[in-house]
Amino acid sequence: MRNDIEKTLLTKICDLESLKTNVSTWQKAGKKVVFTNGVFDLLHIGHITYLAKASELGDKLIIGLNADSSVKRIKGENRPVNDQNNRAALLAALFFVDAVVVFEEDTPLNLITALMPDILVKGADYAVENIVGSKEVIANGGEVKTINFVEGYSSTSIIEKIRNQIT
Repeated sequence: MRNDIEKTLLTKICDLESLKTNVSTWQKAGKKVVFTNGVFDLLHIGHITYLAKASELGDKLIIGLNADSSVKRIKGENRPVNDQNNRAALLAALFFVDAVVVFEEDTPLNLITALMPDILVKGADYAVENIVGSKEVIANGGEVKTINFVEGYSSTSIIEKIRNQIT
């Protein structure tokens, strides 16, 4: 059983080249490919709800995951709490996630232009025109959508709560 789980996780965590092949195959088969990205440091109900809703927008859900180096630049030296391998494995374990790809840059623009998903998704705190990759996806005939967050949940607030309870 454990080997099956590890095999599944390993097949879902992809490098960009193998993922490009998968996306091409899926799209040729008429599947709608959805892409979203983020840090996903401490996986919580807000993340699960957001990702489940994103997966309902198409047939295949890809998550672009910020690498540890990227997270440090964006969130600060004390982040991430969980390293990229652990974060990728947790996301890959979700049944509605089809692929996870780690990226080193601060934005997923290179991933988005390489993969050209049918649907690009971000949280509703973004205006569509400000979403990285939106112009490219729309120009390619795709769609850009936003999803409302579950209020009161963020990795940052959970980390702060834990720190406050320790001190």
